[in-house]
Amino acid sequence: MVEAVSEDGYLLRPVGRVASSLTDAASAPRQGDEGAPTAWLVFDSQVERALRDLRVGAELLLLTWLDRARRDVLAVHPRGDETRPETGVFSTRSPHRPNPIGLHRVLAMDGLRVEVADLEALDGTPILDVKPVLGAADER
Repeated sequence: MVEAVSEDGYLLRPVGRVASSLTDAASAPRQGDEGAPTAWLVFDSQVERALRDLRVGAELLLLTWLDRARRDVLAVHPRGDETRPETGVFSTRSPHRPNPIGLHRVLAMDGLRVEVADLEALDGTPILDVKPVLGAADER
């Protein structure tokens, strides 16, 4: 696995990459439910054991590192609409932020290549983690 160390020394180890037809941020949908294509999560073989209990159709939260986002942006006009008031990025879903971590809700399939729908991440985006969407306490 490739490791990336941030400017502050935090170590991130991507567990895979996104494989998508989206290659240009300017033409990509802003959110997955706005026309994003089906994509694949391609996991490193070293994490195969971590994937073994994922079930087809399981709702997952996917964390990605938005590696092409700007890290110096603290406020934006939501959705790039200059008629809307400038808003601090922590109150928006802007990819441009001090730590550009993407959060995506997806449905799982089996294997080291996991097919997902409605993922707006660009091709090659590093995958940081996958977590299940939790149901009621008695289902956990």
